[in-house]
Amino acid sequence: MVGGHGSLRPRNSGPTVLRILVGGQIRRLREAAGISREAAAEVIRGSEAKMSRIETGRTGFKQRDIVDLLSLYGVTDDAEREAVLQLARQANEPGWWQPYSDSMPGWLELYVGLEQAAAVIRCYEPQFVPGLLQTEGYAKSVIGLGPGDSSEQVGQRVALRMRRQQLMEGTDVPDFWVVLDEAVLHRNMGDPAVMREQLDHILEAVRRPRVTVQVLPFDRSGQVATGGGPFSLLRFAEPELPDVVYLEQLTSAMYLDRREDVESYLEVIDRLGATALTPRQSIAMITEVRDAL
Repeated sequence: MVGGHGSLRPRNSGPTVLRILVGGQIRRLREAAGISREAAAEVIRGSEAKMSRIETGRTGFKQRDIVDLLSLYGVTDDAEREAVLQLARQANEPGWWQPYSDSMPGWLELYVGLEQAAAVIRCYEPQFVPGLLQTEGYAKSVIGLGPGDSSEQVGQRVALRMRRQQLMEGTDVPDFWVVLDEAVLHRNMGDPAVMREQLDHILEAVRRPRVTVQVLPFDRSGQVATGGGPFSLLRFAEPELPDVVYLEQLTSAMYLDRREDVESYLEVIDRLGATALTPRQSIAMITEVRDAL
């Protein structure tokens, strides 16, 4: 936060997260000044809907708009104004994923940006190995299931998925905890060689200190109500960023950040972890399935 409270910029932040942080700061300044969203919109020659997009970080920023809003809200300190303006400029810079934009829908672009800044990623996967743990061969088989994608589009999406995995390299990586339904281990994607490579990759990944994989066996899968689909819960170290639940669908995605929604999914993921095999037991099951291929 600016204005004597440290920096707004979090670790590993890209433009997506910076837009959310700057938008949140603009909203807090407006509320502190007692100015309505409608009145603020008039000053920047826009609609109330535009102000909403600015404050939620769903659009880029025009420097003129930010300057006018800071003046309207009574922010006169040069250092504070420049801190917000600098972050707004950085938020307008393209993310590393920009070269893949032709093959990446907008709803996925938001997730990739959030994923990059997350301190904790927890997910439940009833169908496939999560993207951050997929091998190239497995990813090609999964992505190839999509309707109407050309071989070039499949190749771009596979390349994007592999690039996302750089998030898990180095020392400043998120805690990544996955609960896999046992069906994931038995669902052949590609040929047996692809599955052996994929299961070997999981066994290698869980040797890292911040990667945990648990398997929910068939005989326990009915003990937790999950809603049936995969979901991810992202948590951030920065208090300005709320926890987010990501629900991916066939052609779109939902992002939930209301506290009651997040708490419901947090309860589910906690119960899944308590019901699933322990990490050590899960390694044994994955190894057994791999050896049987």
